[in-house]
Order: sequence, then structure tokens, then C-alpha cells
Amino acid sequence: MYATLFVLGFRRFSAYRTAAIAGAITNCVFGLIRSAVLIAVVGTAGGALAGYDRLTAATYVWLGQALVASVNLFTWDELARRIRTGDIAVDLARPADPMLSYLAADLGRAAFTLLPRGLPQLAIGALVTGVALPRTAAPYALGLASVALATAVSFACRWLVNLSAFWLLDLRGPMTLYLVLSNVLCGLVVPVHWFPGWLAAIAAATPFPSMLQAPIDVLMGRSGWQTLAVQALWLAGLLAAGRAGFALGARRLVIQGG
Repeated sequence: MYATLFVLGFRRFSAYRTAAIAGAITNCVFGLIRSAVLIAVVGTAGGALAGYDRLTAATYVWLGQALVASVNLFTWDELARRIRTGDIAVDLARPADPMLSYLAADLGRAAFTLLPRGLPQLAIGALVTGVALPRTAAPYALGLASVALATAVSFACRWLVNLSAFWLLDLRGPMTLYLVLSNVLCGLVVPVHWFPGWLAAIAAATPFPSMLQAPIDVLMGRSGWQTLAVQALWLAGLLAAGRAGFALGARRLVIQGG
């Protein structure tokens, strides 16, 4: 059943091919801007900064642009809207775990999005700035698993934010706060390794680095199994919290009309 939901999630988003192409173009433009900025920062620092030189800094940017849509570092409110309208009652009546059902569909979305909005970015990055990627297969095998974990961690975080719809009428505040914190602490703006010590400690205490910094480190060969273990631990904790929060909210939910 969950495999079917994965396939349906893939097919659902593959229907919007023009939007995917437009998103890929936008990602490339931001990749050019961000790579220029990070290369300039490394040059100002003397050619190396926290283990990054100009080529690896550019590689970091292009890998981030390749993953940003698949991992989905933005907001998602489908669950919140279903809670608000009462359509969540349909999910509660289905013979499937609502959280795992949405997770399976989201992984299908990510699998499709990686094709038009992931691989082309790396190709353009290789042509424009060059990229420094491993020449062995192990980092890519581990990296694929890390990307899957990153996507699941991102979903679990977005699920928790959406659960606040059980108690709040307006989610714009929580979603905006989540968007700002996650985009900064995951390493989208600059690598987490460039953070000052106090900010790096704050980031390490959150699941956000597991959403972007971790898979990039694995794909670049900077880390391995230990990073995947950290991601898996965060995922287990977030899913447990998501399940408990959903059960708590469902107990107080009232659907008008029965």
C-alpha cells in the first residue's frame, strides 16, 4: 500500500512538467548567484575557509541547489488545510497510518523532483564553475540513502508544524518562523561548518542540518555512516513526536456534521 502511495506521489508531481522546468531554471539562476558569493567569500578568506576551497564551495552550492526542491526546504500546508476544512476525517477513516501515508507520497514527490530539478543543476555547475565530486561509488550510494533520510526528516518537521492547526486558527506565524530557522540552520545560506561556535552548537541541537548539510557532506565524501546514523536518530524521534502529536490532536478534533 505504501509503495503504491509512493508511485502515486511520483505520478502526481510528474503531471506538472512545465512547472518543474521553470523551477529548474530558477534553481540554476540562484545557483549562479550563490556560487559567486561563496567563491568570493573563500577568496577573501585567502583561498580556503573551514575546509572549503573555491571549487568545493561551488560544489556545495550546486549540490544544495540540486537537493533543495527534493528535500523541500519550504513550507507545506496540505495537512493543515485538511484539518481546518474537516477533510482530515477521511484520513482518519482510512485503514492506513495517516503520517506514513503522507510520508510515502512525499518520498514519491521527491523522487520525481530530483530528476528535473536536481541532475540538471549539477550539469550546469560542472560547466560553469566546475564541481569536485568523489570518483568512487561508495559516497554516491551512501549519499542516496542520506538524501532519502533528509527528505523524511524534512517531512517530519513539516508534519509537526502542520499539527499546530489542531490548536491554532492561523499558521502563518509558525510556518514563517519554521521557514526562517530551517533555511538558516540547515546550511542553505552558508555551510554549517562556517558558523561561529555558538551558532554551530545551536544548529547541532536541531534536526535542520540533517536536511541539507548532512547529505551534501556525504555526497562530497566528507562524512559517512556516522552522519546517516545521526539522520536516522532524528527521523525516529521526529516521527515518534509526530505520531504522538497527531493522536493528541485527533482526540480533541470535532468535525461538524458527524
